[in-house]
Amino acid sequence: MARKRLGDILVESGMISQEQLEKALQEQKKTKLKLGDHLLQTGYITEQQLIEILEFQLGIPHVSLFRYRLDSSLSSIVSEDIARRYSLIPLKKEGDKLTVAMVDPMDYFAIDELRMSTGFTIEPAIATRDEVERAINRMYSMQDSVKELMEDINIAREIEESEITDEDSPIVRLVSQMFEQAVQVRASDIHIDPQEDGVRVRYRIDGVLRTERVLPRHMLGILTARLKIMAKLNIAERRIPQDGRMQLHVAFKEIDVRVSSLPTIFGEKIVMRLLDLTNALIEIDGLGLIKRNLAVFRELIELPHGIILVTGPTGSGKSTTLYSALNHLNKENVNIITVEDPVEYQLDGINQVQVNANIGMTFASALRSILRQDPDVVMVGEIRDTETAEIAVRAALTGHLVLSTLHTNDAVSSITRLVDMGIQPFLLASSVSGVLAQRLVRRICKDCKEEYIPSEHEREVFTQRGVKIDRLYRGSGCKNCNLTGYRGRLAAHEIFKMDDEFRQMISKNYPASEYKKQAMKKGMILLFDDGLIKVKQGLTTMEEVYRIAMNN
Repeated sequence: MARKRLGDILVESGMISQEQLEKALQEQKKTKLKLGDHLLQTGYITEQQLIEILEFQLGIPHVSLFRYRLDSSLSSIVSEDIARRYSLIPLKKEGDKLTVAMVDPMDYFAIDELRMSTGFTIEPAIATRDEVERAINRMYSMQDSVKELMEDINIAREIEESEITDEDSPIVRLVSQMFEQAVQVRASDIHIDPQEDGVRVRYRIDGVLRTERVLPRHMLGILTARLKIMAKLNIAERRIPQDGRMQLHVAFKEIDVRVSSLPTIFGEKIVMRLLDLTNALIEIDGLGLIKRNLAVFRELIELPHGIILVTGPTGSGKSTTLYSALNHLNKENVNIITVEDPVEYQLDGINQVQVNANIGMTFASALRSILRQDPDVVMVGEIRDTETAEIAVRAALTGHLVLSTLHTNDAVSSITRLVDMGIQPFLLASSVSGVLAQRLVRRICKDCKEEYIPSEHEREVFTQRGVKIDRLYRGSGCKNCNLTGYRGRLAAHEIFKMDDEFRQMISKNYPASEYKKQAMKKGMILLFDDGLIKVKQGLTTMEEVYRIAMNN
């Protein structure tokens, strides 16, 4: 690589003038910053411009560290001190070459020191400062705990229970750091995945799984033991699945963690769902329902009786919607009882029952008892079987408002699903008041949101629906969204309300396709179309809508 100076490159490319360079060099002597940092700080150039110039002029590749799977074994080649001092992170080694992501790939002192300390030929790449700092924290923050833990395991293959519970032990610190990092990046789930050659730690962020680090294979036993003790599970039982929960205080937040263990051929896989209790409840106005759908949903949940279903796959926000509805209905003169598996959020003024199949407390048995408790509103976590469905229908027919969830692809197929479960069509026609189907899409990051001219295909999709568009929006990627262009999620919905024509069709057991035609005739907006409305509003992208709903 030719040793050009950054200032000369920027002048040659027309990014700054010779006068600006000379002024910056004079000011730089006072600030004692590197030229690149000084130019960024004074606003002469942006970090993105600097990356593009170096990539174009010198052929230095740009890497997105957010999407990069870091190899923690490289931390033994490049020390944390060097990584932090020069703002760099090792990425991969191939033969005698070591690829390193650097904030300043023209820092030849850093490259020379790296070459001498590691013995490798250094191949620099460029990354943003924020990304490099986050990557350093990811690679090295848990490293001390991991090293101490490996030493403990090497010294004594049997780990004492005190080492799993002692607050100062390496495994306790490692697990604490894992949770802190998950909360910091707004993860909804942590996956501990045993593989043949290691243990993957993955975080689900805005619905997408990302590998955070890979731990040595022999750390699986003590890691799962620590998590199972925290969740009050049986650490001696490794042959059957187990479920538990724990509450933690992380980064000034109260986090409820649901823990599930599953035996696999390489050991126990553990998945932890993180629920932020400080943001548990959303008002129904904040669910992201468009004006028409919000009016229909509000009308449904304020009915005196009937079944209202919220449908969608696992992780589509059904529980959040139900809790919002319960919160809206929660008044002193209303007796609300729920039966859940598990109770996710505790709501003041509402009687919540936890399912426990081990002692015979199933949805059906709990629901039977609930109906003897003079309820006005009953929430059933999920209709899983015929018995639960029958009791829910009976409750609705005897004057109760019943809220529940069902796993179906769209709103109207809930009817055929319940018929398939053995419920008589005429009973469904009399008991079901309406169905809300939903999916979650990623929200465009507000900090890097930008307009763009729609493609011909995108225009055509909107034109088919009688909508003209001149511009759409997307996220360009920034430090606040980890360069994904997305931050947070929102729901797309479709909702239908039962009426007399529907009841006649259901009693005659019409096919699902006929229900959909009738619902659309009555004004139901399909999931795909609701998604398009949110695309036009600049809340999400076409890619996200296609991911959750086919063009139908």
